Amino acid sequence: MIQLKDYIRDVPDFPKKGILFKDITPLLSNAKARRECLHILANSLKGQRIDKVVGAESRGFLFGILLAQELNAGFVPIRKPNKLPYQTLSASYELEYGSDHLEIHTDAIQKGDKVLIHDDVLATGGTAKAMCELIEKLGGEIVQFNFLMELSFLNGREKIKDYPIFSAFTY
Repeated sequence: MIQLKDYIRDVPDFPKKGILFKDITPLLSNAKARRECLHILANSLKGQRIDKVVGAESRGFLFGILLAQELNAGFVPIRKPNKLPYQTLSASYELEYGSDHLEIHTDAIQKGDKVLIHDDVLATGGTAKAMCELIEKLGGEIVQFNFLMELSFLNGREKIKDYPIFSAFTY
């Protein structure tokens, strides 16, 4: 069995000094590791109905779209401000190295849609909480949060503890 952590590269001081960035590009470039990762993420949802997979810009798009395809679900991008061309809802969030906003199209989620939220990493939980707020404002029902990796020392799980959470692996 492939050890997915072997395909994650540590990049010190990125995007700013003091941050140890977890680079997933080695995992993406290895077909076998990428397939194994998709299999692990998709298997966490066995028996669940998923209407939409929501992915956060930009690394959440990578496996998010693959998961949507695997689960026969729609894919919804959540983006940074002024990137979506139609009417949007916005939510602010805090990162481990700053703050920002996320936006979603107002017609992306229908009332009652069963939603999987996917992102590459659960860090402080700010991005995940903002995505949750946007989806619930539109009437979506969150089935699960799904992450490639979790940085447990940042306690992000606490911000979304009322929802099922799956991480392929943890640091």
